[in-house]
Amino acid sequence: MYVGLDTLRPGMRAVVTDLDCSEELRRRMADFALVPGTEVLCRCRSPRGDVMALQLRRTVVALRSSDARHIRARLC
Repeated sequence: MYVGLDTLRPGMRAVVTDLDCSEELRRRMADFALVPGTEVLCRCRSPRGDVMALQLRRTVVALRSSDARHIRARLC
């Protein structure tokens, strides 16, 4: 099943399949190593749900839900 990363809840895992976003956002995600094939784990979400913490390999990054919406992934 394919979803946007913004739908992940804490504890859910997914593998990035596609970035449907601007070139600027694509480059920023590449700086985080958030590229197709990367497995991510949702560690937590802010109380309002507008920010999420994702673990990529051994790094945890904060990502706005509005940006995460443009990153497609396959649930694990």
